[in-house]
Amino acid sequence: MIVTVTLNPSLDRTIEVDVLARGEMIRARSARLDPGGKGVNVSRALLAGHVPSTAVVTVGGPDGDQLHGLLRAEGLAVRAVPVAGRTRSNVTIAEPGGVVTKLNEPGAALTGAELAQVADAVMAAATADTAVAGWVAACGSLPPDVPAGIYADLCRRLAPAGIRVAVDSSGPALLAALPARPDLVKPNREELAEAVGRPVDRLADAVGAARELRERGARGVLVSLGADGAVLVDGDGVIAGQAPVDAPRSAVGAGDALLAGFLAAGARGPAALAEALAWAAAAVRLPASRMPRRSDIRRDTVRVQPHPDLDRPLTPDRPLVT
Repeated sequence: MIVTVTLNPSLDRTIEVDVLARGEMIRARSARLDPGGKGVNVSRALLAGHVPSTAVVTVGGPDGDQLHGLLRAEGLAVRAVPVAGRTRSNVTIAEPGGVVTKLNEPGAALTGAELAQVADAVMAAATADTAVAGWVAACGSLPPDVPAGIYADLCRRLAPAGIRVAVDSSGPALLAALPARPDLVKPNREELAEAVGRPVDRLADAVGAARELRERGARGVLVSLGADGAVLVDGDGVIAGQAPVDAPRSAVGAGDALLAGFLAAGARGPAALAEALAWAAAAVRLPASRMPRRSDIRRDTVRVQPHPDLDRPLTPDRPLVT
């Protein structure tokens, strides 16, 4: 069982346009509404891949009810924690070629009592099957005023039960989690550079920065590098890989699909990295924040290098996979 926790979920409306021009009336080519939030997307990807998962989410107001309804309609197992604030809404404008513009609301603050209820829900979901020591994936940004150490607290609470924790966040929340020794952290290139305070322009930079996060406490580091693929740095060494996409449609949720594929494949070694890249590439080929089904995943395009060229420069363009 893989449990995901999303403290700042959303309703995600994605609108596809031919070109985004400021100040003009633009006719949309298509639009869709999906449940959103990084942990939510990880669970949705696992569901599409027929991997058991439970999503722990906060829900508030009519938008929270709609989010819960969308998740249940997809067939996802959900532990919804009611909160006083309103669930946020996000808008993504997608242009051809995978270029996206995102407008994200900040979300509502959570009280100490609400955070305690979330922690209890995560623990209950993670220990529902005591025969399996699974994963908890703590994902996404934190709502306003939530302590940066919330993911670290989860790591410390779950470790005695033998439950492994993956943290996919950024900024203070990521840094605060490191001393609690999460089993995995999954920054993207921008988040990794922010964490170490220096640019990540070559594969060697990504590897060096990932090693620094391991020195600070992370047991494994999976870095999504957009069009340049991903790199895994853990106790077994360094592995890199790529999965080129000829016709990208949307990168929204692709990094979440990467994490889902990695966890689904055992979260260790070249095979897990290859599966992660295949899931992420499949997500990039799909519109909006759709998660790939088994039939969408192509493994023939994946290339994994156990001994990568560390001098390889990274693409200067904005990453496709976050």
